[in-house]
Amino acid sequence: MKRKILMIICGIVLILGFSLVGCGSQDSGLEDGTYVVDFTTDHPMFHVNDANNDKGILTVKDGEMTVHVSLQSKKIVNLYAGTAEDAQKEGAELIEPTTDKIDYGDGYVDEVYGFDIPVPALDEEFDVALIGRHGNWYDHKVIVSNPVPGDDIHAQTAIDLEDGTYQVETALEGGTGKATVSSPAEMTIKDGAATVKLEWSSPYYDYMIVNGEKYEPINEDGNSVFEIPVLKLKEPYKVIGDTTAMSEPHEIEYQLTLTLVEE
Repeated sequence: MKRKILMIICGIVLILGFSLVGCGSQDSGLEDGTYVVDFTTDHPMFHVNDANNDKGILTVKDGEMTVHVSLQSKKIVNLYAGTAEDAQKEGAELIEPTTDKIDYGDGYVDEVYGFDIPVPALDEEFDVALIGRHGNWYDHKVIVSNPVPGDDIHAQTAIDLEDGTYQVETALEGGTGKATVSSPAEMTIKDGAATVKLEWSSPYYDYMIVNGEKYEPINEDGNSVFEIPVLKLKEPYKVIGDTTAMSEPHEIEYQLTLTLVEE
């Protein structure tokens, strides 16, 4: 009954030419189909599975948008498109999980929960509440952005440059701030796929993970050197470096930004 009343109110408001929060999706300007999108949250405990590099699949049908995201585990058991307060009201329609298989690219496959979340608008924050195994609801803000046609989260972003060797400036953020990578670095493009050769300021990095794939050092002596894929230029993307410099190995998350050196 409450849902019918809301639909009636929304219809009246639309006729009058006004907008009302909760009255359905805004016009996205996207044609019906599927898109790979960035799914950004306000808290590191609620985010897309690392293997999917903060990406989800957006489905657009008849102007309505829904994003599917695979999470880190099965610890989040329900979502709600709205606030935690509203999620606990009688008749609230919770988003049930799907069981998604995640291939980490190193031979390990895991099952996690995924969710289909209604998207009211692109590039704007909206409310998503979650409940975990202990029965507590939490409020979060998420943003869905940068739609690219397709449904392959792991497809490498094409770099619009001819095959060849280029120099790129590198900027690395994250960790303690002590570790750096050489700049400029050499970027190679072959058959449209781009890779960059990164030399760390330390010999203690034993592997890196980019877009769910694990990469070993390409050298044996001196500071650790890796050849990893370039996912984008001028915008940061997540990379993980595993360091053995501490008492135990630690995977550290960084944001890497590459900018082409103009000749």
